[in-house]
Amino acid sequence: MLVVAAVIAALGVGLVFVFARGAETRAAEKYRTTSVVTVAAGKTVLPGESIKSALDTGKLAETQVPEGQVLENALRQSDLGNIDDKVALTTLYAGEQLLSTKFGGVGDPVEVASLPLPTGLIAKPESFDLPVGSFIEPGSQLAVFLTVNPGTPTCLLIDRVTVLSKGAQTTTTVAAEDGSGAAEGGAPALHLAVTQQQFEWLQDGRERGKLSVALLNKESQVQVDKGNNVCTTIRNAQ
Repeated sequence: MLVVAAVIAALGVGLVFVFARGAETRAAEKYRTTSVVTVAAGKTVLPGESIKSALDTGKLAETQVPEGQVLENALRQSDLGNIDDKVALTTLYAGEQLLSTKFGGVGDPVEVASLPLPTGLIAKPESFDLPVGSFIEPGSQLAVFLTVNPGTPTCLLIDRVTVLSKGAQTTTTVAAEDGSGAAEGGAPALHLAVTQQQFEWLQDGRERGKLSVALLNKESQVQVDKGNNVCTTIRNAQ
């Protein structure tokens, strides 16, 4: 009986030791952390705001998070350099981990009706009757062209402006042969972030001819023509 009791005691001690080691391992795994990028305390990343802009304004921070709490697609500091031109597709709040799935590029839908108006700029409503209008979303970059009439070359009036919002489609009336009018859907109404000078250029261009736009991305190359044309005349007007 003494031998049996000793064996049972030894097994008990061994089981307690194994359990203790397991608990220690589980505790170590629970508190093991890894570094991810989060929204800094007291900050908010707005829809349409680029990763580079958020970094430059101190809205992002590198945070130690328990490995078990790291979300799928979470971004690390080393990931940001390759996607600094991507923009937030939704609002990101303080402490939230940055996920690659919440950032996109030109043409990706932004979960907001409009973007905040940048400091120093004004918003101008415009409507451009072009098929490309259906691909324009808040945050899109546009180049604005002017055509006075079919006999004159089209010129570049403004090289790059940002779309703040995209409204409902406008309606235009087209005359029929019998004299009646039929309503047709046009391109969506847009609000553009412009300077006062660009506002005046757009107004002048609208009065002189037809404005049209081209959708741009970060690599798009457009250059304002400084030759003798109507766009130059508008831009040089005092």
